[in-house]
Amino acid sequence: MKTLSATALLFTMTAPVIAETYHLDPTHTEIRFYYNHAGLTEQSGEWTGMSGTIDFDPENVNATSANISIDTSSLATGVSPLDDHLKSADFFDIEAFPKATFVSTSAIQTGAQTLRLIGDLTIKDQTKPTTLDVSMKFMGTHPLGGFFDYYKGDWVGVEASGTLLRSEYGVGMFAPGTSDVVRLEISAEMRAGGWN
Repeated sequence: MKTLSATALLFTMTAPVIAETYHLDPTHTEIRFYYNHAGLTEQSGEWTGMSGTIDFDPENVNATSANISIDTSSLATGVSPLDDHLKSADFFDIEAFPKATFVSTSAIQTGAQTLRLIGDLTIKDQTKPTTLDVSMKFMGTHPLGGFFDYYKGDWVGVEASGTLLRSEYGVGMFAPGTSDVVRLEISAEMRAGGWN
């Protein structure tokens, strides 16, 4: 069976296979959430402000670690009154809790291009273990690096997903009428070493 490290070797023409710290590109990272609205439809929103790093070594995938911070005030659903309510003390209470964080505690390689990140998710003053299933979509020199300095260097692109119960994090108003279960979907582009 192929391993993620073997898959990563496909990119050695454009990127060395070494351990790196990758920094989130906030302009090309999306953290979206989905929930069932009272049994009628699936609704969604996203956080547009985030920062963080992922340490990744394609030769030792199980050593992968992540430390991500989300600006809770960046929550956006496309409906201003709903945004205001979600940012209030009834839900995320962004004045008292301006950040949400995910800090991984372990990683398990699950396939040729996949891994599972287990970590602590903190929303408001509640920290609970959560799991993200991560799929590697790209590793190597960014195709746009020859056109824009911003994209120079080595990059990875990943997609991740997970679920949580919002009531466990102090944002459970109207549950279960409006679903307690929330699905997270993350798309992230990350640059080795950041932009310093």
